[in-house]
Amino acid sequence: MTAEELRRYMDEMAMAQASSEVNVMAQAERAQAELIKTMSKTIEVTPEVVASLKKRLLSSMRDAAKRGATEIMVMRFPNALCTDGGRAINNSEEGWPETLAGRPRQAYEFWRDHLRPAHYKLKAMIIDWPRGMPGDVGFFLSWAGQKLDH
Repeated sequence: MTAEELRRYMDEMAMAQASSEVNVMAQAERAQAELIKTMSKTIEVTPEVVASLKKRLLSSMRDAAKRGATEIMVMRFPNALCTDGGRAINNSEEGWPETLAGRPRQAYEFWRDHLRPAHYKLKAMIIDWPRGMPGDVGFFLSWAGQKLDH
């Protein structure tokens, strides 16, 4: 193999690698678009759904408490499900819940209606920063100083 052939081979490998990375990024973008579409649609909140969700949350909280934790992340979603791209959440603005749409909005309302009266706290924050920009939002439920038998 000549030096020129080796350089050409290296260029072809670099182009194949770049093409592969582009394909992976495109696949990730399609998956995120599908997730946003799904999470934009609300679900029917029946008494059975509420009871099931409470049961699963309590189990997760107990498991976390056994490890000494006082909070768990209960939801992660793209900032596109906020009307302002997560700006109000990032800046801890008082009206941040008003920016929520779809299932994140329902999750907030579930906390407000069912968990806040039992003194559980909900914190929302940007949890990743792709390319230095706000990315996904995380909802964290905490119970520091609270009993878990609600």
